[in-house]
Amino acid sequence: MIRVGVIGTGMIGQDHIRRMTTVLSGVRVTAVTDVDARVAAEVGGRIGAAVHATGAELIADPQVDAVVVCSWGPTHEEYVLASITAGKPVFCEKPLATTQEACLRIVEAEVAHGNRLVQVGYMRRYDFAYRQLKHALDSGQIGAPLLMHCAHRNASVPGHFQKEMSITDSAVHEIDMVRWMFGEEIAAVRVLVPRRNRHGGDLQDPLLLILEMAGGVLVDVEISVNIRYGYDIRGEIVGEDGTVALGVQNPIEVRREGRAGLPVPADWRERFLQAYDVEFQEWIHALAGGGQPLGPSSWDGYAAAVASDAGVEALRSGGRVPVVLAEQPKLYVAEVPA
Repeated sequence: MIRVGVIGTGMIGQDHIRRMTTVLSGVRVTAVTDVDARVAAEVGGRIGAAVHATGAELIADPQVDAVVVCSWGPTHEEYVLASITAGKPVFCEKPLATTQEACLRIVEAEVAHGNRLVQVGYMRRYDFAYRQLKHALDSGQIGAPLLMHCAHRNASVPGHFQKEMSITDSAVHEIDMVRWMFGEEIAAVRVLVPRRNRHGGDLQDPLLLILEMAGGVLVDVEISVNIRYGYDIRGEIVGEDGTVALGVQNPIEVRREGRAGLPVPADWRERFLQAYDVEFQEWIHALAGGGQPLGPSSWDGYAAAVASDAGVEALRSGGRVPVVLAEQPKLYVAEVPA
């Protein structure tokens, strides 16, 4: 039984606690903490977990075998580094850290430790549809890949949402996904700016992100964060001999009042509910018996941060921005294709 401590008991933290408490096997949440002590106490009392005043105390708790970080992004570096120092596996919701320099410090700390302890929460790698897409690609059914078309559409976003967040908060999932899908790094980024959506106010929305993969595949990502009708994630790979695309996201068809239609997910929680379950169950299984996490690594978190920064620079400059990574440590050499 893996004993887990959760840092951050907000919306995503409570959702992960729910799945570890009621859905998954081989895991028990033994400790929680949050900057809002009242919320932490309520959550901890509900599940019978110890409540700690700080993340540092939780990480040091001998009743905690592994740590889940769901706190505010700027705190991620501190808690991930502390977990590495303590020798405890740590699952960190994205971003790994808020700057590429901080991500690189985590990579260096993990390399110095000597083995992998960190997994980053890029859940698309665990989605059934994306896994089927990758299987079809890897099997050679459509020949060598040439292009990939993606769409990342949100019904709306909060008022504090800024234009850069379309890349750093939304499209970063596609950035990680294509590295995994094609088993190679992103070489350069461009951003095209179309006519502005009137529903977005002063926000520049939508955007068209162009990713140049190291092997020559071009990926376009439509990012629309005020599309109104729902949460819609799309992907199609064009190969030399055919195409393969994500299937319909909802298995039912509704017919009423002379019309037929497919329900659209309301948000990311509904669309990727099962992916989160699989992600955590596979993490728990990997840790059982002292194993290492096998999912998205510190290097993946770092590479996504560098590509996201390049995207933000391309948005501001209007030009093509190369993605320049540090030398990849041997610890992570096999990570991109995993």
